[in-house]
Amino acid sequence: MKKLVVLTGSGISAESGLKTFRETGGLWEDYDVMEVASYSGWMKDQELVLRFYNERRSQLKDAVPNEGHKGLVDLEDSYDVYIITQNVDNLHERAGSSKVLHLHGLLTHARSTGDSSLVYDIGYSPINKGDTCEKGFQLRPDIVWFGEAVPAIEEAAEITSNADIFIVIGTSLVVYPAASLIDFVPKNARVFLIDPNEVSAPQYRHIEFIREKAGKGVMLLKQLLANERF
Repeated sequence: MKKLVVLTGSGISAESGLKTFRETGGLWEDYDVMEVASYSGWMKDQELVLRFYNERRSQLKDAVPNEGHKGLVDLEDSYDVYIITQNVDNLHERAGSSKVLHLHGLLTHARSTGDSSLVYDIGYSPINKGDTCEKGFQLRPDIVWFGEAVPAIEEAAEITSNADIFIVIGTSLVVYPAASLIDFVPKNARVFLIDPNEVSAPQYRHIEFIREKAGKGVMLLKQLLANERF
């Protein structure tokens, strides 16, 4: 079975009503992103950061997977599908995708500030000041903030290096290190990019563009792959 690797960004979750700060001039739900998505912001005002992610978690609870998420699940009937996502929501999992790697963490998890190996599945519950791990350290969102290392990037590069088909959906390819994954795609692999907007894709390799939003774009991709029996 051919290996199909999908890199997804905020564009696929937008159709489920989840916004991205990049659409609003550096604001994320009216917050300055550096105030709520950086370690310096955390050190400055932990209560603000916790409130922000509690709001995002509550919003996620009411969101539902869209046709883009569901279409990727359908592809598992014909391909070995692996999702690598920059998104911190759990919509891929809720849609039914069986292999999902989160590059930037997950909203429904909390992490110890004193021992990064201590990660807890908190679902949609809030994290409050004074909530601690078993070692007594304050809990924080299990999110990779700006300036922090991306622990999963090496695993993502390894997965990408074995792709027969590589699909990019709803990401601008400007956020590193995620944007560098396309450099690990094998030369003989087929590459698709689904996005209604202009994306600065690398010029050194052939990319097939589907200029549609995620839901319709994935539907068209499924038809294309089925017709070509690739």
